[in-house]
Amino acid sequence: MKIHLVGVAGTGMGALAMLFRERGDEVSGSDVSFDPPIGPALEAAGIRTMKGYDPAHLEPRPDVVVIGNAIRRDNPMALRASEEQLAFVSMSGALREYFLKGRTPLLVAGTHGKTTTSSIAAYLLHAAGLEPGYFIGGLPKDLPSGAALGSTKRKIGASGAPPSPFVVEADEYDAAYWNKQPKFFDYVGASDRDVVILTSIEHDHIDIYDSEEKYVAAFRGLVERIPPQGLLVADASYPAVRELAKHAKCEVRFYALEGDDVGDVTPTWQGALVPMNGAATQKFDLFGAGSSFGRLELAVPGAHNVRNAIAAFAAVTEGFGVDTLLARRALAQFSGVRRRQDLLGAPAGISVYDDFAHHPTAVRETLSALRAKHKDGKLIAVFEPRSATACRSIHQTEYVRAFDAADKILFAPLGRTNIPEAERLDTDRLAKEIGDRALAKATVDEILEDLVRDAKPGDVIALLSNGAFGGIHGKLLARLAQR
Repeated sequence: MKIHLVGVAGTGMGALAMLFRERGDEVSGSDVSFDPPIGPALEAAGIRTMKGYDPAHLEPRPDVVVIGNAIRRDNPMALRASEEQLAFVSMSGALREYFLKGRTPLLVAGTHGKTTTSSIAAYLLHAAGLEPGYFIGGLPKDLPSGAALGSTKRKIGASGAPPSPFVVEADEYDAAYWNKQPKFFDYVGASDRDVVILTSIEHDHIDIYDSEEKYVAAFRGLVERIPPQGLLVADASYPAVRELAKHAKCEVRFYALEGDDVGDVTPTWQGALVPMNGAATQKFDLFGAGSSFGRLELAVPGAHNVRNAIAAFAAVTEGFGVDTLLARRALAQFSGVRRRQDLLGAPAGISVYDDFAHHPTAVRETLSALRAKHKDGKLIAVFEPRSATACRSIHQTEYVRAFDAADKILFAPLGRTNIPEAERLDTDRLAKEIGDRALAKATVDEILEDLVRDAKPGDVIALLSNGAFGGIHGKLLARLAQR
């Protein structure tokens, strides 16, 4: 087929373009720019890139036009596709139609942990020889890329589990301008044996969901759409997750950590953390389905990552028949995901981490994990509020406690300038409420100078942002190395 993607340089759209190319399609795409790393990656994959949104890019006529969810209805190419009655589809619709049908999806949904949980699940399935396809909104360190076609051959697990797995990081953003439903509605029900992981529910993406009720309703729609022969693996520590699981028509397996408040449910899978005390790896004891699986090991630290690992372990063993001993061994080899507690280097004896955390819960869990791994030296948190939710005052109060594990906190200016002043997160107020260990800085350069001046050997710097953060990562490494 001839496929053209409008908005191809986005993370998800670029990955989809590569899936089409891997399938053998003739693929082209348009966008306003093709900066590294996505631009060179598209060209290296043999995808023809076209700058701008000139309707002429749709000549000769493609078989299918995929329109990204960042594209508005008045986009010249979207208008031409409609006027010429070209076949067009959203990114999530294309993934369902061309890649999930005939496969068994493993969908990872929830407010937190989707990328890491998806990556662990794909890695475990790969280690088991099931040749999974996957579509992940990040870069797993143990897989060649964030997306792969995988094998469509029937591979049946020892327990008669469903064949041909395809792992999808299933997010709740709307699909396209003509389809304002969550993308995961397109993924669920693509087979009659979907496996779904629901990691958590806390109000997020306020630009799409202006109330918590609407946000929770989206996940209820996901749960209700899981086929009766499917499987839901759900975190019992979240009240909203427990409540929504009651609406599932399929089997439900709850998981939790020892000490969690799990309400009136009994987790099938439970983990017990072993204190790190500065150890290089996170150990935990795992109990599941009436058995003890002994002490497991995970290279990425933190209670939140143990939760992610338990969810993936349960999904691949119960949903796809992966041998538990094999999964246990493979889990110990999983080394993480780019931009998730990602150690960039340790120039001058100062460990510099990059992390995507921006929701208060993610910030708290990430900093707690780094504190457990690094017992000595100061933990310096550098936070750039950048997402539509982080830039708003919706979590103003929650952020005050999110940085408890840090010895010093530096706040960058908001990464968005289009938020009404009355709705903005107030970083000056936040710093004052935290106390003397917090400072709100006016520019990224001011933050850089502060870090270079005050960080000492043995300290840990955590750069927290879901964006490029003004290039601070490379600048900081270079300056510390010079020092």
